[in-house]
Amino acid sequence: MQAVALIVGAVLAIAVAYPLAILRWHRRWGPSDAELRQALPGDERMPHPKMASTRAITIRAPVSEVWAWLVQIGQGRSGFYSYDWLENLVGCNIHSADHIVPELQGLKVGDRARMMPESSPMPPPWNVVALEPGRALVLENGGPGGPAHSTWAFVLQEAGPGSTRLIARSRTDYQPGLMNAILWRTVEPVSFIMLHGMRRRAEAGGH
Repeated sequence: MQAVALIVGAVLAIAVAYPLAILRWHRRWGPSDAELRQALPGDERMPHPKMASTRAITIRAPVSEVWAWLVQIGQGRSGFYSYDWLENLVGCNIHSADHIVPELQGLKVGDRARMMPESSPMPPPWNVVALEPGRALVLENGGPGGPAHSTWAFVLQEAGPGSTRLIARSRTDYQPGLMNAILWRTVEPVSFIMLHGMRRRAEAGGH
């Protein structure tokens, strides 16, 4: 019980400190002004978000390599390339891969990228709602009018010979409430770390 109380306390502390200290910087880390203004696949599914973030990172690996890492994400797949120990404190049971897994490359619209084991009711899984191989992946959970409607889009662009620009955009229309606010503000840092984890793996190879 003491360990659970410590975890809950830490999550609450993050939820309070995060918007006060680093929210603005964190929600627009890496993109140019043009990339911030750029319309991305998935924007049309969430035209008026209550909160949004756009992040971008340059990866010294070809688009095809980065795409192979991207389509593997999800609990029970290749994880989220974040800190497994942190995610597993709350029961995610995530084990991030350090290599490209051929059997996970056939992602398609309608597939799911879970954050928790299938037996867990929360949070809802991410559903693949749009996919352009080698260019864009759009995930969505919830739906319009629901308690938590969010989109998570990843767009790959060539950034010179053998390099890729990865732009990630999160948008949410969650209904007011403490748990939804905490969920957004604790998942957001994970997505930030994920970009760096993906870059590190793609640049190192990992076939």
